[in-house]
Amino acid sequence: MELDALKARMCQRVDELTDELIDVAREIHAHPELAFEERFAHDLLTSILERQGLEVTRGAWDLPTAFDGRAGDDGPTVAICCEYDALPGIGHACGHNVIAAAGLGAGLAAATVAGDAGATVRILGTPAEEGGAGKVLMAERGALDGVDAAMMVHPAGADLATMDAIAAAMLEVEYHGRAAHAAAAPHEGRNALDAAVLGYVNVAALRQHIRNTERVHGVFTRAGDKANIVPDHTTTEWMVRAARASSLGPLKERVLACLHAGAVATGCRMEHRATAPDYADMVDNPALLALYVANSRMIGRPVAPAATSEAKVVGSTDMGNVSYLVPSIHPLIKVAPEGVGIHTAAFADHARSPAADRAVIDGAKAMALTVADLWARPGALDEVRASFIPQPATS
Repeated sequence: MELDALKARMCQRVDELTDELIDVAREIHAHPELAFEERFAHDLLTSILERQGLEVTRGAWDLPTAFDGRAGDDGPTVAICCEYDALPGIGHACGHNVIAAAGLGAGLAAATVAGDAGATVRILGTPAEEGGAGKVLMAERGALDGVDAAMMVHPAGADLATMDAIAAAMLEVEYHGRAAHAAAAPHEGRNALDAAVLGYVNVAALRQHIRNTERVHGVFTRAGDKANIVPDHTTTEWMVRAARASSLGPLKERVLACLHAGAVATGCRMEHRATAPDYADMVDNPALLALYVANSRMIGRPVAPAATSEAKVVGSTDMGNVSYLVPSIHPLIKVAPEGVGIHTAAFADHARSPAADRAVIDGAKAMALTVADLWARPGALDEVRASFIPQPATS
């Protein structure tokens, strides 16, 4: 099938699905679910895929809220990633409801022509992006085997080609001390709260001696039970971020040294554990990204380079780990006014708005047209493969 005809059919299919796709985005927004608990979103998306005739595996790769929808057979395989988890307290303040609906639309549009194109589309339901690294677990279990390229779009306050997605590690740190009556026998206590506070202060001092591309932030999740009891157990959560996965490990060791010093100073014991696999930085494939940018412009949504925009977004995503394994892109699509940051209550409101509805449809079309290029534009997939540089494994 000729490329122009392929693209026309895909756009027509998205137009036919418009009402349903917007309903999906709004329903997921109305039912926010935390990482690995996205049962409503999983069932909603898989039921639509099944109704549309796709082969669907629910609870794929031993993850109850992951799924794999497939259409076509043999030929080049493109994966479209859907995210649908929410944040505690502020719901879809990252707009994952838009990601899910746009990915669904792109996947269904591609499925319409996959057989004629002699190719395969995979619609991957990827749970727990907000801290659970669902894509990492899926990839480790074979979800990306045979995939030639992967893509998704992420809501933001501007249409940008890329997100400044940096590597990240997530840690839980516990301090164990000795309880005592704070007035009658304070000398018998070993204060686990003091240990946590000193560790926090040490990290604060460290911040002036790290690169301007690096970030460290933490919160106290358990700080003691009563003021007149010396706390014997405290817990903190930390995120350590670096520009590249290769520089994340050394920074993480410096942070842990600061935190451990708090335990040494107070006579306490410290334990730490990773709460999720490390997130890699996002390495957008330049050839694949150029196709998406051209297609987004063609449907009337020009995309700006992030490096030249004051609205650039900094964060971390497990799509970065995907980009280490297969050619991938993670462009941003505007749903909110510039200056409204993701992970805020205000952004959650914009994720269910007319602008978000338009982003669902435009994002679905831009991705679907990019899939068409990979399948039918001479040399496009070869250029994508040639511009892909496999990255070393993350820690």
